Amino acid sequence: MPRRRIGFWYRFAAAICKPPLVVLMKRDWRGMEHIPADGGFITVVNHNSHVDPFAYAHYQYNTGRVPRFLAKSGLFRKGLVGATMRGSGQIPVYRESTDALSAFRAAIDAVERGECVAFYPEGTLTRDPDGWPMTGKTGAARVALRTKCPVIPVAQWGANELLPPYAKKPDLLPRKTHHVLAGPPVDLSRFYDQEMTPELLKEATEVIMAAITRQLEQIRGEKAPAEPYDPRRERIDQRRRTEAQTQGRTVPAAQRGPDVRESVQEEGQGA
Repeated sequence: MPRRRIGFWYRFAAAICKPPLVVLMKRDWRGMEHIPADGGFITVVNHNSHVDPFAYAHYQYNTGRVPRFLAKSGLFRKGLVGATMRGSGQIPVYRESTDALSAFRAAIDAVERGECVAFYPEGTLTRDPDGWPMTGKTGAARVALRTKCPVIPVAQWGANELLPPYAKKPDLLPRKTHHVLAGPPVDLSRFYDQEMTPELLKEATEVIMAAITRQLEQIRGEKAPAEPYDPRRERIDQRRRTEAQTQGRTVPAAQRGPDVRESVQEEGQGA
């Protein structure tokens, strides 16, 4: 696949990042045939290590379609990091925006220009105890439904063995393998040309997360839990347990479940 529109700053970042990745990790990379050769598209990727954005970028760079990541706008403002982020075409997300869709305007523009935009739909490192994808936020679905572009699910595993989530030190030996499996585009056509209600965006996001999870099941050779880990539900459940303990009582699990689900619905869906 030909390399296009990579530019000096992306090559500069690759020159710095690729050598240590090659030394630290073996590669089991599959599914590159699903990366579109032309036109704008989205990749949606699971997130289980602070190292995996670099490892995944290495995979994507080698397809010739470099990813444009969404990152906090503050990273673009100062120093060499800011210059590299701006020069390599990464996409600032202005979290102070009150309009969830306008926060992704630059991502929409990039897709419409024919770029690849990479989303981590979980929004943070997975908190699932076994490393499976959590529930997702709706940003990738918003951009996908607005642009009707291909959405490529990508699962990865192995960077989390090099540097587990929230660990401070890497586990260098034995040398770890970075497994990546990209799948065919997610079919979101049934959501096209409809009002982007919270319910529709939630359902489209669930379809996206299920596709990522299926790819990870193939890598790991095992089945994911029937229900993805939901950090909002866990926070609400923990708060209720704490309140119950403070009041000197416990809340039976059979009573907690429905209340937790109702509270999650009241909190709404993240962008």
